[in-house]
Amino acid sequence: MAPGNFTQITAFVLVGVSDRPDLQMPLFFVFLVIYGLTVAGNLGIITLTSVDSQLQTPMYFFLRHLAIINLGDSTVISPKMLFNFLVKEKTTLYYECATQLGGFLVFIVAEVFTLAVMAYDRYVAICNPLLYMVVVSPQICLFLVSLTYLYSFSTALVVSSCIFSLSFCSSNVINHFFCDIVPLLTLSCSDTYLPETIVFISAATNLVLSLIIVLVSYFNIVLSILRMHSSEGRKKAFSTCASHMMAVTVFYGTLLFMYLQPQTNYSLDTDKIASVFYTLVIPMLNPMIYSLRNKDVKAALQRFLKNSC
Repeated sequence: MAPGNFTQITAFVLVGVSDRPDLQMPLFFVFLVIYGLTVAGNLGIITLTSVDSQLQTPMYFFLRHLAIINLGDSTVISPKMLFNFLVKEKTTLYYECATQLGGFLVFIVAEVFTLAVMAYDRYVAICNPLLYMVVVSPQICLFLVSLTYLYSFSTALVVSSCIFSLSFCSSNVINHFFCDIVPLLTLSCSDTYLPETIVFISAATNLVLSLIIVLVSYFNIVLSILRMHSSEGRKKAFSTCASHMMAVTVFYGTLLFMYLQPQTNYSLDTDKIASVFYTLVIPMLNPMIYSLRNKDVKAALQRFLKNSC
């Protein structure tokens, strides 16, 4: 398209989870409950791991930051999505869309590497328990979390800048419930080769690197557990990482489903369903996974409620 023959888009229209009018109110209440549980659960984890003296360990330090990330990820998306269920004009301003994409990328990349760091933490705790407080000292914990946030912010800045350096001049209707990368790329009338390449390299690097850390950590954990002679010792070792294994399986399972499906089977509707799961459902499930299967968290909750009464 020749320069000057188009008007630069200043706002987008989000189709949402569904464009059926009769589903807007039911979906509003469903996602309102999901967001309410997400906020309550993650704030509960953040509070307990901050105030309870028995949860001041590296494992719960990382869990607190995972809860912060889950809360941030859901909050970047849910309020706008809930608002759009109630209005006819589901518009989002250009810079509002760019901010939402940037925020989403910050938290999703941070979650990927926080789960990897938590897997490494469990590896050290089970395979090198005598060196645990040396290898995973408070200074190392702070360094790992700071590095995760710095890297995720840098990635979000680079990728979102690439996406919004494109020209959007045809349709402004985003077939999604938030400003995601793929739907935005389909709207561009610019050459998308460079942004697509950067997005692919970034996503592949983040997913493969973090998955290697998780798999190597758990491979060594399983070997260490199998070498234990005591069945009680094996049970105790397994219980310390069972919650994290469940969270990792759900999260990476969803991402791998998205990225490994054949291109011929790909559709934006499938992408929306997967996005609902890893941006809204998983942040709701994580506090339940880590509290219902964790005796320390349940005991901390009982102490907190007792002291509050």
